[in-house]
Amino acid sequence: HVGAIETFYAEDASMQENLSPPRVGKAVLIAHETAALARVASVHTHKVETLLVDGDHVAIHWIFDFTLPDGSTRRFDEVALQTWRGEEILRERFFYDPSTTR
Repeated sequence: HVGAIETFYAEDASMQENLSPPRVGKAVLIAHETAALARVASVHTHKVETLLVDGDHVAIHWIFDFTLPDGSTRRFDEVALQTWRGEEILRERFFYDPSTTR
């Protein structure tokens, strides 16, 4: 996940979780993702459910299984809406049920 941000995101990229304020800047995005992944033992990313592309706009339906340090697993089902600028992601917004993160 961190490698994807390093490779595909613009320096001025933003990410937003549901209605939360966006995080802005590649370094901020990397730091946030690094901290989030440090709280889990492992992540299994399932095959993409749906991928829609319309020019510079992309919608992806992802499912992830997060294994927590206590061995329990949480399923995370989200839709990501992305805006690309050339070969880089400029904006990304995630939509999911926040109760799955608790």
